[in-house]
Amino acid sequence: MNAQTNCCSVTPQPVRFEKQESETRSLPVVIIGAGPVGLAAAAQLALANEPFLVIEAGKSVGHHVLQWGHVRLFSPWRYNIDKAARQLLERSGWQAPVDEELPIGSELVDRYLAKLAAVPEIEPFLRLNMRVISISRKHQDKMKTANRENQPFVLYIEGAGKQNQQIEAKAIIDATGTWGQPNPLNADGVWTRTEKELQPHIFYGIPDIQESDRERFAGKHVAVIGGGHSAINTLLDLAELHEPGGKITWILRKPKIEDVYGGQENDALAARGELGMRVHELVDSGRVEIHTPFWIEDVFEKAGSLVLEGELKGRKHIIESIDEVIVNTGSRPDFSFLREVRLELDSATESIKALAPLIDPNIHSCGTVRPHGEQELRQPENNFYIVGMKSYGRAPTFLMATGYEQVRSVVAYLTGDFKAAQKVELDLPETGVCSSGVPKAGKQTITIGGAGCC
Repeated sequence: MNAQTNCCSVTPQPVRFEKQESETRSLPVVIIGAGPVGLAAAAQLALANEPFLVIEAGKSVGHHVLQWGHVRLFSPWRYNIDKAARQLLERSGWQAPVDEELPIGSELVDRYLAKLAAVPEIEPFLRLNMRVISISRKHQDKMKTANRENQPFVLYIEGAGKQNQQIEAKAIIDATGTWGQPNPLNADGVWTRTEKELQPHIFYGIPDIQESDRERFAGKHVAVIGGGHSAINTLLDLAELHEPGGKITWILRKPKIEDVYGGQENDALAARGELGMRVHELVDSGRVEIHTPFWIEDVFEKAGSLVLEGELKGRKHIIESIDEVIVNTGSRPDFSFLREVRLELDSATESIKALAPLIDPNIHSCGTVRPHGEQELRQPENNFYIVGMKSYGRAPTFLMATGYEQVRSVVAYLTGDFKAAQKVELDLPETGVCSSGVPKAGKQTITIGGAGCC
């Protein structure tokens, strides 16, 4: 499916580098985040011979990906490898994985991201264990407008045993994602003090229930919160533990449990349809206790176990004697270090404002989001871009391949190839490319976040 975006933005064009002062022109483009989309941006800049730096807070590239390293994707390798990255890798003698194989997260890092980070065009310009704590314009706070577009960005960075390091940049690409900022279990979306205090017994994200996290959950009363593919796979893994004394409680906000089964045997993606069928069978077996629609208002400790309190079908409802809670309710972006950057964000999705009508999860699935590029991603702050999952804010319809197209378009614009920047095309199957529950070595794997999209 090839699609091309329509012109819909009236935002003034970012200032081209050649119009800036010579001192600014010599500065690098700084990419924040060394995940799949951040490293794709680095590959694009390397091929364009544009100076860049990649700043990564983790100790390795793909730091967040490794946190769901046991998860298998719906998307085969051919959709997970950026074209510019492939070009650099093939120069180094890299052996590409089989296009139609489905990788797990750790394979995505080991066989792709780590290899890409090691190529000579990228490795010298990668900085690990360095966290960006704030960004501004040189000698100007957010209020100052005069000559703002000609001033370099200043990034304040901590790491490597040093604090308050400063790096100047002529442009910034924020590819930090949303993985590290989970949504709370509270139905109002608010983090409470009690929930924070009880986090040793609350798991946010995708536990490796069959291996590293097995002891934590085996034989326990575990409550799973969420109605997406991550929650479904968590339930299926818990059901396979077969430990005595174990109990599974599933908490959803959907009007009825049937809403989560999806197309099942009619799903265009067989692996995704299989998930719906398997969880349907699990529910029918009576091995899972269902509470829906349950709106959690509070969590607290009582007699050494957790209690969830809220509203079920208009009445007060309490679930007691819970040992562990797994929260699969999605994630949200972190804008705390962008307080001095001028941004336009959608008030509901917290996505880039121009993207909001294209990605609203109430309307779109990951297969129906229209391709987009630099023009939709522009900010009032010239030459500052938010890309990847963070550009979608809280919307769960992001695709890795979409992020690759975003950075291709952004880099084309930043390097003066405006025609290439405007020609935004994306080749995806019409059903979308999402995460999977396809088994690895006979065990069930888990989807990314609550989105079901990669």
